[in-house]
Amino acid sequence: MVVRCSCGRVELEAKGKPILTSACYCDDCQRASRQLESLPGAPRLLGEDGGTPYVLYRKDKVAFLKGKELLQDHRIEGESFTKRAVASCCNSAMYLEYEKGHWFSLYRDRLIGPIPPVQMRVQTQYKPEGAVLPNDAPAFKAFPPRFIISLLRTRLAMLIGL
Repeated sequence: MVVRCSCGRVELEAKGKPILTSACYCDDCQRASRQLESLPGAPRLLGEDGGTPYVLYRKDKVAFLKGKELLQDHRIEGESFTKRAVASCCNSAMYLEYEKGHWFSLYRDRLIGPIPPVQMRVQTQYKPEGAVLPNDAPAFKAFPPRFIISLLRTRLAMLIGL
């Protein structure tokens, strides 16, 4: 799967099957998405329902093909372990990275080709007031066990070399 910025100068490749796909409604994702959308020429990140859709991939399954030097880190808090990488050429948000984690949350709208459907909506307790969630996937007020188990299973696979 190819992940590309709006102008095509930054490109990543995600190999294999994603860990999972989700839309997050937490306060941080909403705040960061609004900040990044306000950059000049930046594409939209938030869905109409206030969620930010991601496709999660293991870090060792993502390769930087071109334009890595154009990526800039954005943090909503100065020392946060969570950063969002933005292509400085066109202000396209490319991925979210929890630095202590083993995965990248790729912005779903940056994927080129067949895009996997959203499997779950998480942190919906923070969705904007009046927002109506689509009924295309289960919605959870927090992170459901399935989400956590998927991340743990992936980490275990990485540790044993799968």
